[in-house]
Amino acid sequence: MKIAVLAGDGIGTEIVAEAVKVLLALDLKMEMESALVGGVAYDAFGHPLPPATLALAKASDAILFGAVGDWKYDKLERQFRPEQAILGLRKELGLFANFRPAICYEELVDASSLKPELIAGLDILIIRELTGDIYFGQPRGRRVATDGHFPGAEEAFDTMRYSRPEIERIAHVAFDAARKRSKRVTSVDKNNVLETSQLWKDVMIEVAQQYPDITLDHMLVDNAAMQLVKEPKKFDVVVTGNMFGDILSDEASMLTGSIGMLPSASLNASNQGLYEPSHGSAPDIAGKGIANPLATILSAAMMLRFSLGQADAALRIEHAVKAVLAKGLRTSDIYGKGGAGITKVSTLEMGDAVVAALA
Repeated sequence: MKIAVLAGDGIGTEIVAEAVKVLLALDLKMEMESALVGGVAYDAFGHPLPPATLALAKASDAILFGAVGDWKYDKLERQFRPEQAILGLRKELGLFANFRPAICYEELVDASSLKPELIAGLDILIIRELTGDIYFGQPRGRRVATDGHFPGAEEAFDTMRYSRPEIERIAHVAFDAARKRSKRVTSVDKNNVLETSQLWKDVMIEVAQQYPDITLDHMLVDNAAMQLVKEPKKFDVVVTGNMFGDILSDEASMLTGSIGMLPSASLNASNQGLYEPSHGSAPDIAGKGIANPLATILSAAMMLRFSLGQADAALRIEHAVKAVLAKGLRTSDIYGKGGAGITKVSTLEMGDAVVAALA
């Protein structure tokens, strides 16, 4: 099992270090190789996704990814900004299916901003199409300046597009996932306004005919955003496009109390995957030892399950995380008001606690 370890920027190095620590504690036969990506790669090689990093990613069975980005790179031309690394990896590896589970752990019910009765037992799986939509549509708007901004420009545009094959393959992923859960799929679009979304809805309905055991319903994205807050447990599997999925999955993450708890997986047709926390690089807290590594550790568990065929090892990690939370250990983002039996711990201490719980 060959794993490319791409920690990236900001808190990426801290949280990935803890996930690697947990993986090593499993004593599995795996080879891990690190490379630079994002802003640190731009500083070293003049590009956020250097050829050597891309080659390593392509040659690996899975990629453990931290986070990229920092405000100091905002004035770069867009093609050189750290975020282009993740877009490049998705495109080059064909990572079209993004799995973002939003699970509210019993121990963290009080950490959510919603009432406990609304989110207790929450378990949503958002499946986001990852290689189409407005993020990759052509043509692109041209900027007047070359520094990534466009003072004085009169117009800029990005084209939203989807093809039938792109929608069909993500539909199959969603329906297959639903068969392992509650057999319900909610397809989210904006078909009352966008032609792209009308095609999305039509294709979803067509593919659903191949899955008579699955219940499919449709929801406009603005209503979905409202219902996630109003009645989140009405959802099970949610499938949507790239941009809508980007927004809704972040919204869903906050239902659980902290985005620091949410893992994600991005897979291609061969189940080669990139695994990363749903949160960003958080440069404002980088180096302070307070970042929550659990989303990255849980992403490593998803990596073991989906790409490496190690379901038992994945369960060990997930049970260890639950045990640590039950013990009352919390990083600052999920500490809340504290209380009896609750202990605030650092990034490193949380990783150590998960390793200890594995035993």
